[in-house]
Parts: sequence; structure tokens; C-alpha cells
Amino acid sequence: MLAALVERWRPETHTFVLPIGEVTVTLEDVAHIFGLPIDREPVSGWTDSSSEFVQSQGIAIFGRKPSVSHNAKSYIKLGWVRCIRDAEPLDTEESIKRYIRCQIFYLLGSTLLTDKSTAYAHAKYLPLLRVFDRIHTYSWGSVCLTHLYRTLCRASRYDTKEMDVPLNLLFVWA
Repeated sequence: MLAALVERWRPETHTFVLPIGEVTVTLEDVAHIFGLPIDREPVSGWTDSSSEFVQSQGIAIFGRKPSVSHNAKSYIKLGWVRCIRDAEPLDTEESIKRYIRCQIFYLLGSTLLTDKSTAYAHAKYLPLLRVFDRIHTYSWGSVCLTHLYRTLCRASRYDTKEMDVPLNLLFVWA
């Protein structure tokens, strides 16, 4: 099913061309499927992929230096995040916040903004998790839809051998 959808994806219009006409995943679809906000602040900002940035953001978010990919220093291992999350004692307000940040980052990398490996998440989202009271103010649904469109455009190219499309969203939508 996924391959059939990708074959029918048109990057020029961000639509699937099907026998019944053109259809697409909309912001409202993302909001209904994932329950994510779509009309809040944009998910944007300056991205620094240096190891110092990743390490400092990791300490601020997770309370320790993150385990990063050896190939791309700006990607944090999701298995490591899961271990940090599961080891949180949940006995103080700060440890509860750290647990929630870990869970959100894990969901970003494993479900909403996946890549081919599904084992890493990009560190560029860490600054958005730093101020705990602002996490809910971002339009996470918009960035999820943007990621879906970008990955479908990449997957629809003739020279693409692998797909890294966010499968959960596409399967539920289809």
C-alpha cells in the first residue's frame, strides 16, 4: 500500500493522484489522527549541529550527556533516551519533567518525525523542549505534516531506493 501511494505522489502539488481524483493529508487529518496542535507557534529556530551544542542541550533536557550517532553527531540514539526515561525515579517535579521531555523526544523520533533508521532523532528539537511550560505552545502537527510531505517528495524520486516516510500517519490516514 505504501509503495502504491508513493508512486502516486506528486511533489508539485503535494497530492496523491488516484482514480477518484487528487487527495492529500491535511493539517486537520494530522490533528485528528495524532491529536497534535496545528494552530500554535511555528516549530522553528536556529539549528546548531556541533557536538558542543548537542551535549549542552542534552544535559539541559536529559540531565546527562546524550549518546549520539557516530555517523552524524547531531542525531541522538532513541534507545538511550528510552533508557534515561525508564530510569527516572519520578520523585521530584524536575524528574517528572525530565521523564516527560524524554517521552516527547522519543515520540518525535520514533513516531512523528521518523527517519530511515528509526533509531535516532535529530537534536534540533531539543531547544524546543528546554522550557517546559512552552512545549505545548508549538504547532507540532504542522511540523509533522511538513515532514510527511518532505519525505514523500524524497521517496517519489526515481533514484530513491529506501523510504523514510512516517508510516503511522500515512497508514492511519489511508
